[in-house]
Amino acid sequence: MTAVVGASWPRVARLAMVQASIGGIVVLMTSTLNRVMVVELALPAALPGILVALHYGLQVTRPLTGFGSDRSGRRTPWIWAGMALLGLGATGAAAATWLMAEHFAIGLVANVLAFLMIGIGVSMTGTPFLALLAEQVAPERRGGAAALTWLTMIVGFIVATVLAGALLDPFSLPRLVAVVALISGLAMLLTVLGTIGVESRTPAAPPRAAVPTTDFRSAIRDILADERTRRFSIFVFLSMFAFSAQDLILEPYAGRVFAMTPGETTRIAGVMNGGMLVGMVLAALLAQRVGSLRAWATGGCASSAVALTALSCSPLFGSVGVLQAIVFVLGVSNGAFAIGAIGSMMALTADAGDRAVGTRMGVFGAAQGVASGLGGLLGAVASDVGRAVFGSVELGYGAVFVVEAMLFSAAAVLAARSAAGAPHLARRVVQRNGDALMEVVT
Repeated sequence: MTAVVGASWPRVARLAMVQASIGGIVVLMTSTLNRVMVVELALPAALPGILVALHYGLQVTRPLTGFGSDRSGRRTPWIWAGMALLGLGATGAAAATWLMAEHFAIGLVANVLAFLMIGIGVSMTGTPFLALLAEQVAPERRGGAAALTWLTMIVGFIVATVLAGALLDPFSLPRLVAVVALISGLAMLLTVLGTIGVESRTPAAPPRAAVPTTDFRSAIRDILADERTRRFSIFVFLSMFAFSAQDLILEPYAGRVFAMTPGETTRIAGVMNGGMLVGMVLAALLAQRVGSLRAWATGGCASSAVALTALSCSPLFGSVGVLQAIVFVLGVSNGAFAIGAIGSMMALTADAGDRAVGTRMGVFGAAQGVASGLGGLLGAVASDVGRAVFGSVELGYGAVFVVEAMLFSAAAVLAARSAAGAPHLARRVVQRNGDALMEVVT
């Protein structure tokens, strides 16, 4: 049952510290450790890429960890255990990288095991956390909570990289292990501070007897039997695939087609991120006044499709200013879609009327994680294939952008159909403790 009494903004901000902690550790694995392997150890770039893909692949365990937190009736122990496993995995990955310098084969095996721990740790932490957030946040605050959580994760990226950058010089592999261990410890501390006592002070928490007793396979079958859940899962997969496919090719596209320097393409990425920030804030502030979270997700996907189509045609204009304007619009569209999608995900899980919140969130999280991993990888591969097939850099990249636009368009249709196909969810009366409480569902 959805929490009728929503968490205050200070409590939401406390909970968001968990997402910042996850982001802070993961960014060290995808950036700092990647650089050390490629530059300091002179290893092929594909190696850290495969390890990161392994971490994404483990996101398929999200439904299982969500189900476990549903069965236990408590989210916090799962969040703590997952963060501990994530921190140990990250520290182990740094130590394994050190070991690779002396004993490559042994270090590689150790790194594979460490990234498996990272993937499971992210799953154990992230899924129960999102389920807890969905239960805690009132419907009218879901857009703001989604934006705050996302922005806090970005803050986690920034703080972790700045702190690591300051502490890693003069660089050595033992120092790398110590810095990752320190940041992992700080992440664990923030996670405990962000979640301690939250569940025990939730008035709407269900009694232990309300916790489902069905087995995992039956729970998944029941969830996927719901048409809205299936449709939204496909929406999440398509939209996140399209969203991630542009990550690894936008800057190379700007460099190859518009002859931009590395510094200039980095600024293009900054324009994209700035646009995303604007889109997130707009969606969070306006979703309750104009349209709904689902409508913002739909509109964000549709406008992302338009922006990507324009991006495929940008060489015709031959203007860096036009390119920057298109990228900014794409960023705003992506930001609006992200907040609308996350808020809608929270609504769909918390308002389902059962106790499978964690399992549902796990299904959506698995779709998101797998799509993110595949999108980034296949987007880069498709750009190489496109250039080879068409014999043109512009057409090669343009074809990928057009495919992304088609995926976003399909996602927009699914989101719109999902919203239109569930009029019975517009308003529900929830009976609790003899009082009739009106809940407005986004």
